[in-house]
Parts: sequence; C-alpha cells; structure tokens
Amino acid sequence: MDAVASRSSRAIVDSGELSGTTVLALNSGSSSLKFGLYNVAGRQTRMVLEGEAETSGDGAHLMSAINATQETLLSESLSSCRPADVMQRLGRLIVDQRLPRPMAVGHRVVHGGPTLRQPILIDEAVLQLLAQASDFAPLHIPAALALIRLTRRHFPGLPQVACFDTGFHAGMPPVARVLPLARTLQDEGIQRYGFHGLSCESVLHQLGDEIPERMIIAHLGNGASITAVKHGGSIDTSMGLTPTGGIIMGTRSGDLDPGVLVYLLRKKQLDAGALEALVDREAGLLGISGLSGDMRKLHDAAATNTDVQLAIDMFTCSARKQMAAMIAVLDGVDLIVFTGGIGEHDAEIRRAVVKGLDWMGINLDAASNEAHKNPISDPSSRCKVLVLPSREDEQIARHTAHLVN
Repeated sequence: MDAVASRSSRAIVDSGELSGTTVLALNSGSSSLKFGLYNVAGRQTRMVLEGEAETSGDGAHLMSAINATQETLLSESLSSCRPADVMQRLGRLIVDQRLPRPMAVGHRVVHGGPTLRQPILIDEAVLQLLAQASDFAPLHIPAALALIRLTRRHFPGLPQVACFDTGFHAGMPPVARVLPLARTLQDEGIQRYGFHGLSCESVLHQLGDEIPERMIIAHLGNGASITAVKHGGSIDTSMGLTPTGGIIMGTRSGDLDPGVLVYLLRKKQLDAGALEALVDREAGLLGISGLSGDMRKLHDAAATNTDVQLAIDMFTCSARKQMAAMIAVLDGVDLIVFTGGIGEHDAEIRRAVVKGLDWMGINLDAASNEAHKNPISDPSSRCKVLVLPSREDEQIARHTAHLVN
C-alpha cells in the first residue's frame, strides 16, 4: 500500500495540483472517528478527503467519505468501528483513489493535563506524559493513546503531532483559570482548562482579519461550551477541569452543585466509575428527557412529551445564561458565532438562545436564521451574529504542518 500511495502522492504533487504538506488529521470521539486528508501550504489549507466512521443509535457501524468536490467516495457498513478496522479501510481508500499519502499525522487530544497544552511532536516521552494525564480525562485520553499507537504502526516513520483542545485557553487570566479550592490542589494542576479550543481556533481562522475586539463563540453540539474571546484570545469559558462542566450537553450534566455528588457518595455509596457514568453518560438532555441526548430526536418528540420539551428549554436557558455571563466578562460584545453540530444546523435553538438576549438589543433576522445565511442577525442588532462551521480537523492539519516544517 505504501509504495502505491507514495507514487500517487508524487504524481499529484509533481503535476502542480498540490504543493505543501499533506496531513492526515484524526479526531476521535465517544462513538465516532472523524478523519481528513489536507494539503497545507502557508495559510492555505485544501481539503483532499474528509470522512467519518460512526456507530449509529441502532448499533450499525457506518463509514463515509467525500473528496474536495463533495463527491461521495465511500458510504458503507463496517463490521465494527474499531480504530484498527477504520484505519485499514482508510488506507485502502487512499490507495484506490490515488490520493496523496500523508506526510504527517495530526491527532486531536482532548486533555494533556497541566504539562501539555500546545501542539507537540509525539515521542515516547510525550506518550508517558499523556498516560500520566489520564486522570484528567479518563474517558478520552486512553482512547487517544490507543489510536496514536495504532497510527504509528500503520504509518511507520511519519511524524505525528498531538493537538490539544485545551491549548487555546492556556492564556486565560487567573480570575478565570483558578478554581476556588485550596492552593495545594491548585498546585497539582486542578484548574479551569477549557475545551473546544481547536474549534475556536478554526472560527478565528475563518474570520481572518475580521476578528472584533469582543466576541463569543458558542460551540453547541453533543458537547457544548461558550467561550469569551478578547483581542483574539480566550479570557473565559464555560467548561472547567474536564469537558463535563459548563452548560447542559447531550449526555453530560454540565455544572452541578458539588453537594449533589457528595450526597450520592454518602447516600448511594457510588464509586468513581458510577459517578462518572452518571454525570458523563446518563445526564444532560438524555437524563432530563428520558429519551435521547440527540437534539434532532428531541425536536421530533417535543410536541407530545413534556419531559422532552423541558430538556430543550433547559438546554437553551443554560446556553443563554452562560452567554450573558460572557458578555459581562467582556464588558459588551461585538460578535456572536454559533458553531458545532447544533449551533450550525439548528435554527430553532439559535432563535431560542438569542431571544432571551433581545433586551440587550441582540436580535436575529428570522429569514436569515432559518436559511443559515450570514449574518443571521437583524440589521438593527447591537452586535453581529454569524453561523460558522467548526473545522477542527483543518486546524489540526495546520498545526501539524507548521510544526513538522
């Protein structure tokens, strides 16, 4: 496979179609593995291939991929979504389509603990530091480590880069970063880290020279967070030590009174694993509705199910409260950007979130919001409101190309 892919890569580059560093970006989630092949030359990033392998709600394993012209290259069922099976199929696809072989591989890593924040070339020392940081994100880091080791075997000799979701927030001021706990715990790395940093960076990249002084990025999806950005840098964000905190999410609780956990420990004698399952997998929209953590399914059932409607209302209220808090932190706002799966595609949720801010003079244009046509704000609105895609994989590719070069 490697020899064929290498000849294909050289032929495309020599023909002038691509010039730059071709990067394979890998973005693993709880039930999916997104992948993308990108060519990065300076500030220009060209998509060669994008796709995803996911396990659907009914347990089916599906894999799909498109090319730069949105042509479907792959849409099929898999026996499993194990990373080894996905990487094997992806390797065959690259060869069959005569696509350029990657020159480097970039990985999204949710949490690197207090030591690892900025993109870094992966070696054995980095792998050891990641393993030591597992307690900060036990659902994410072990899976990321397994994928990195698998990819190093699949693409031997290629440089591999870890890109951290916490990096964008590394410069937050102490008033946002420090948690109100004993100093001894702070010294152990217990602090507000913030997440969805790669998504925030991709939004800023899309804005280019149009980044205002004060903006809010609302990344709304199965995982969701609100971030205050001033002069292009994060100054506060809703998630904290882990991706569980902040606003209500698909299956994550968001912020809870710590006394709830103390009560459950004392009354129910729950251990760490049971608590983790409760707040990460059984809470949020799923816990409130009793039906699903998928907002699309909730919309379908809301008319006849009061618990489902309550889940939707609590989600929008939670996002609105955090957005208003970030406006206070910023001392005003010039731009609000919705991104993420819900933020990009759910006009009803955007309308409900912003409706609670109309007293501040922030208003949407109903037709533009429904059509997802920027700007979605009314011309009379106090600030502009946009919908922009979350391009985490492109951001991973950019970080990886710049680092290996």
